[in-house]
Amino acid sequence: MSIWHTVGRSAGMQIAVSGLSGLLGIVTSKLIISHFGVEAYGQYGLLATLPTLIPFADLGIAAVIVNNIAGSKSPATDEHVRRTITSAFRVMLSSGLAIVAVSVLLYASGLWPTLLGQALLPGGDLAATLCLCVFGLALPMGVGSRVLVSLGRNPLQTAIQGLTAPVVIAAVGFMVAIGTAASSYLALASYIASATVGFVMICVASRLLRPQVSSALRDVLHFRTSPGVPVMHLAWPMLVQMIALPIAMQTGRIMLSHRGTTQDLASYNLASQMFSIVLLAISTAGVALWPHYARARSDGNKTSPTAAAAVFAAGGLTMGLVMTAALPTIVHVVADGKITVSASLVVAFVVFVVLQAVKYPYGMYMTDAKGLRFQLLPIFAMIPINLGLAFLLIPVVGAAGPVIGSCVAVLLCQVLPNALWVRRDVAAPAMAR
Repeated sequence: MSIWHTVGRSAGMQIAVSGLSGLLGIVTSKLIISHFGVEAYGQYGLLATLPTLIPFADLGIAAVIVNNIAGSKSPATDEHVRRTITSAFRVMLSSGLAIVAVSVLLYASGLWPTLLGQALLPGGDLAATLCLCVFGLALPMGVGSRVLVSLGRNPLQTAIQGLTAPVVIAAVGFMVAIGTAASSYLALASYIASATVGFVMICVASRLLRPQVSSALRDVLHFRTSPGVPVMHLAWPMLVQMIALPIAMQTGRIMLSHRGTTQDLASYNLASQMFSIVLLAISTAGVALWPHYARARSDGNKTSPTAAAAVFAAGGLTMGLVMTAALPTIVHVVADGKITVSASLVVAFVVFVVLQAVKYPYGMYMTDAKGLRFQLLPIFAMIPINLGLAFLLIPVVGAAGPVIGSCVAVLLCQVLPNALWVRRDVAAPAMAR
């Protein structure tokens, strides 16, 4: 199967899943706003997106899983693959338990309101703790999605993700039946849904790669007889990136909670929810390129991602404009006049979508150790640029401030330096000859 066929199927499946999820998300948002109010909706968005602040939860092990499995000639029988999966389970189990411990510590010390700002409702600190406890305990099941990506089964992984929205709306509907007492705990619905999807994925991955996943699970606690594989050469630069990126890119809601108004936060939540459909399609298509480039490296080949970046940019712009055209109707249906989305916020999101689209092919090419290491310094530079611009712009342009800051940071610290690095790396073999 050609890589473009896989990319196309991945994007198409993500658009279909996102379309369904978007429709169900609209219903979910309307249920929350109409039954619990704008403030509860603001906290729902704040707590439901906490995992975006800790995408480093797998401690960078995803790079090891994808590169090792995609580069294997026979992943179903390769002992190195089994040991890789064993290492992944051990790392993610340790990380998950640490997240549970930290969330409980934040609750016991009363630091959640300080961390999350004024948008936190009474009982929101307990809700945040419960959300992250569910997230941490379910984290090891995330191995399943990485295995599916490694096997080139990204469309299947995306289809399974489509179960998330129906579970969320069912859980929110249950909380609506409970009444206002559940208003602080609405975000739990998204964590329960994610855990359910993770369980399904690990079961499917185990079947497709049997007996590797089940054997790896049995080996998790047998450290002496079942050693893992070296992970630090890939995991540490991926981990550092994953710590720095959410600080730079996923703090918009918290900044708005501190520097903006409740309406700013609600407006950002709604626009972000809609444009995330486009961003997810781009992300899913981009991740489908990762095993392609990993396999090419394993075979000693290099394929320039520049043409792919141009195709992704055109696709991102097209989808961004389609979403822009649909947004007024969506806002009217969802918010019924209670929330408005400014033109500056919409334009900022369209530009952000295009920049993210350009970035993905270059980023997927740069998933070997040297490529991951190169990205560290520019990503650290993103933090003061993005946070500084958001801090200055929120009082001036409101909800668009964090998005504008992200656009500038992505262009200067990811798109341009990554494109230059890839150009030199692709040309290097020819220069050596």
